[in-house]
Amino acid sequence: MDKLPWIILSAGDNVAVATAAIAPGSTVAGIETREKIDPGHKVAISDIPLGAAVVKYGQAIGRTTADVKAGDHVHSHNLHFENDRLAATANSAPETATGEDKARTFMGYRRADGRAATRNYIGIIASVNCSTTVCRAIADEANRTILPHYDGIDGFVPIVHDQGCGMSSTGDGMNVLHRTLAGYTRHVNFGGVLMIGLGCEVNQLTLYGQSGAGASKRHFNIQDAGGSRRAVERAMGMLREIAADVGKEKRVPMSIGEIIIGLQCGGSDGFSGITANPALGVAADLLAAAGGTAILSETSEIYGAEHLLRSRAVSDDVARKLDEKIAWWEDYVALHGASLDNNPSPGNKRGGLTTILEKSLGAVAKGGRSPLTAVYGYAERVTAPGLVFMDTPGYDPVSATGQVAGGANMIAFTTGRGSCFGCRPAPSLKLSSNSALYASMEEDMDIDCGTIATGDATISGKGREIFELIVDTASGKKTKSELFGYGDNEFVPWHLGATL
Repeated sequence: MDKLPWIILSAGDNVAVATAAIAPGSTVAGIETREKIDPGHKVAISDIPLGAAVVKYGQAIGRTTADVKAGDHVHSHNLHFENDRLAATANSAPETATGEDKARTFMGYRRADGRAATRNYIGIIASVNCSTTVCRAIADEANRTILPHYDGIDGFVPIVHDQGCGMSSTGDGMNVLHRTLAGYTRHVNFGGVLMIGLGCEVNQLTLYGQSGAGASKRHFNIQDAGGSRRAVERAMGMLREIAADVGKEKRVPMSIGEIIIGLQCGGSDGFSGITANPALGVAADLLAAAGGTAILSETSEIYGAEHLLRSRAVSDDVARKLDEKIAWWEDYVALHGASLDNNPSPGNKRGGLTTILEKSLGAVAKGGRSPLTAVYGYAERVTAPGLVFMDTPGYDPVSATGQVAGGANMIAFTTGRGSCFGCRPAPSLKLSSNSALYASMEEDMDIDCGTIATGDATISGKGREIFELIVDTASGKKTKSELFGYGDNEFVPWHLGATL
């Protein structure tokens, strides 16, 4: 039997998703298409009256603004956001993990405090925007003159940003910045850290409790060093001492239950929620079953699907915390005269996504089907195993920064439009939702999930392929983003509060 050029995702759906371009007048499963349907876009498979719910994934994604006939293209011209929720159906079981899955190991670095690292970097962290240029100069010089002497060090990473002064010393803005930077100073993938301040900023180095001489964590201010050039010279002496210790580290076997992976999606398209995201969800389920941790985030992009996560919460307290995060975001966007349906982005819409409800239902698929064990604030330290949720914006660099600050030692990032991203010190895997993207940007994409849409792979099979790549990457295999050099410019802490 010939493959149909569309996928129906749930028995209750009244739209299908085109897997290939469908010409007007084509007859598919007894339905004549009335206009061209591009790949990733929706086609009505039954008549949908004006004002009726459009159903995809078995959930409402909005309501029609006109009468829609079977075979019509369903998109922004005849579908709009309306805050509907359909009842969550019974949760299906997570992907089955075998005893062999649960016993898997990877080759990582065992830190003195017992934590497991997937990389062995040294961080050069700016406390304030004023020290960013010096931090970059220090990292460049260290990578040029020190790194060649140490095969066991992955590199010197500048962690720079545009905050740290011109802000209140108290309140949400400073709390979030401090929590984020503190998370990076203790990140397991940094074998050593040098933190550089200017000296007169609001975000003082003394807030971070750095240890003194002889330790792998050091700090100083540019003003105390006598200026920029002297600061670089002073840093080189410290980094040589740090590198002498960090360069001795060797990879050893450790349980995959010590992997903490941040789940991201960006530049989504109509295939993201039916290929790459659910396949990543399978890998997340397998990791969770082995005792590992998967962090789902992007609160503004689970809006409309949060009830599905709530139904999987392990306790009323976890469900309540998720509800509180959603309520905060509703108030937050209203305060700024915006709406959570400002998302999807123009690129998302060109790829076939119409409303935030549709995007969210596909986005939560990254979390698989495991129980939701905990909910965290932005950049809070993640300690619970299994599937957890961290409150972050939907903007990918800000979201991933929070996940890494919370302890993620890897990132898995799905994309349908071609987002380019790295997140040092955590290696970032890129998963394309469609094969055309993989073919055009193969040097950026690690796995092609588009073969699910063509019927050449299953969600389960592709999920296991991702799982295997997670293990290999944790053991040192370079990602495409790492090979290109991504990761020095994607540190973006969430900016809250007034700029003074």
